[in-house]
Amino acid sequence: MAYLLHILIIAGIYIILTLSLNLIIGYTGLPALGHIAFACIGAYSSGILALNFGISPWIGLIVGACAASFFGFVIAFPSIRLKGDYLALATFGFGVIVYSISKNWIDLTRGPMGLPGIPKFSFFSYELQPVWAYLIFVLVFIVFTTFIINRVVDSPFGRVLRSIREDEVASLSIGKNVNRYKITVFVIGAFFAGIAGSLYAHYITFIDPSSFTVMESIAVLLMVVFGGMGSIKGSFVGALTLVILPEMLRFLGMPSSVAAPLRQMIYGGLLVLLMLKRPQGIIGDYRFR
Repeated sequence: MAYLLHILIIAGIYIILTLSLNLIIGYTGLPALGHIAFACIGAYSSGILALNFGISPWIGLIVGACAASFFGFVIAFPSIRLKGDYLALATFGFGVIVYSISKNWIDLTRGPMGLPGIPKFSFFSYELQPVWAYLIFVLVFIVFTTFIINRVVDSPFGRVLRSIREDEVASLSIGKNVNRYKITVFVIGAFFAGIAGSLYAHYITFIDPSSFTVMESIAVLLMVVFGGMGSIKGSFVGALTLVILPEMLRFLGMPSSVAAPLRQMIYGGLLVLLMLKRPQGIIGDYRFR
């Protein structure tokens, strides 16, 4: 039972990441390939503050999310005038830079040795040690993230985001400051990714650079595409399916040397099949042109 709850917690954290990336990719149409970097910033900020300065994880979570959103602005401001593949490469490069810093700035991040012993969240002196308690805690943040992003996409601001996605020139022609909207959506998406990173750090109580590689960014992107771009429900479907399904394949009873490659083959085969038959995702309403 504890194992199942653990998987649900990890899936919940990925739901927050997927929702935040879907806002950027699915609703605004901006190809971002370095989203896990914002989770890395949130995780390391919160973890370092708790370990080195004894600051409460609650404050660390807020600081980590704000730090991630600040760097979202930093990467968006010079890159936002890029389009298509060039913007994708710029965000990809940002992810590589953040990963390299976390791996090589030994004095701050301890590099490959990671940060062990990160304290868990506590609520009125009650530490969220039981797995079920942390699952409820993560669910609260999922509800909060879903509520905020749903309000954003259903507002006039969200309608402008969709217009940018469908035809940026048309949005410019009616007087919309497209660059400001793009920067804002990067900042919002980075903020929630920072929250996800902090939740992960204080749940696992250990982080190292291997948790925030570029392949993790690709995994989150696949969850968005698989579930459906431009769909909040799709973010749930994509994250839950691509986190839980590979874990279910562990119980096939095969040797690990066979099971791991087989999981990857099935995982990749499902994605290829979906892209051929339904490129907008399971319940999405948008696809890259």
